[in-house]
Amino acid sequence: MAGRLDGTTAVVTGASSGIGNATARALAAEGATVALLARRKEKLDDLAQELGEGTAVHEVDVTDADAVREVIEAVVRERGRIDVLVNNAGYGTMDPALEADLGEWQKMVDVNLTGVLATTHAAVSHLTAAAQGPRGIADVVTVSSVAGRTVTGPGSNVYAATKHAVNAFSEALRQELGTKHVRVGLVEPGLVDTELTNSGRENTPDASSASELGVLEADDIADAVVYMVTRPRRTAVNEVLIRPTEQ
Repeated sequence: MAGRLDGTTAVVTGASSGIGNATARALAAEGATVALLARRKEKLDDLAQELGEGTAVHEVDVTDADAVREVIEAVVRERGRIDVLVNNAGYGTMDPALEADLGEWQKMVDVNLTGVLATTHAAVSHLTAAAQGPRGIADVVTVSSVAGRTVTGPGSNVYAATKHAVNAFSEALRQELGTKHVRVGLVEPGLVDTELTNSGRENTPDASSASELGVLEADDIADAVVYMVTRPRRTAVNEVLIRPTEQ
């Protein structure tokens, strides 16, 4: 049975675990050839072996703009196109300002904002080119957060700031690229069960003490990404907010 993304190439950042891993699987299940980007190559290799022939592994830190551009160009050389970009790599702490390490604040800016800018900047011309091809559409989806819509608490200070910035960037990009048939969307999860929320580190979101119905799973977010990028060309789903029922 043909997949809805047969013949497409998708790039997923932060693909080594959590939402990125689940999204790569979901896109591949729809027929996309997936380029996996992350720092932990061994985890990418395991996923690529599972996804099968054509899956590309690229060890890269999204905060290194030059390295990101080299990877994006390599994907285009190998696959000829990029139809879908999923900006998923992220980092977060919830330290109160009076206790915070400035380096942690900078890391959130570097990964959550600069990483999105670097990857999108490297890919956008290829996405606009792909939109002129047989599929007639291309997609950028960025995994933001409920913290991109509202400040969820005092400790979310810089994390929320980076996600608000990503949301604003995405809306401006949407306004610019719509006429070029590149759709731009945001997925904004609430609490998801991932490595980030199960680290046990103080002042980070904690998914281990979930209420009766539990919190979101990575597959829930992957489902939203797939929904967005498989709509008819005339339809752009620009924003999806997903919370656990009891959050």
